[in-house]
Amino acid sequence: MYVNPESVEKGEDPKFALAFSRIECHYFVHGGWFKSEGQLINNAQILKNIPGVIVQGRYDMVCPAISAWDLKKNWPNAELHIIPDAGKSLQI
Repeated sequence: MYVNPESVEKGEDPKFALAFSRIECHYFVHGGWFKSEGQLINNAQILKNIPGVIVQGRYDMVCPAISAWDLKKNWPNAELHIIPDAGKSLQI
């Protein structure tokens, strides 16, 4: 993982940091756009006949790899690619 100096600089601006934090907290508190916890994984069987690709960074700090694995187990027609030297924290 690499530090993006421009993102660090942007995040140091108090107005930007407050706005970004408020948006992110809103999605965390309200479950993003999902109606229930685990909705995507629990309903993945709807996708069973649709091919797809799940790409997961090994060092993703926001979405753990177990989530991609759980999705793959419930979506058998999808390919799962774990990228060994990729990941993300928060992009700003």
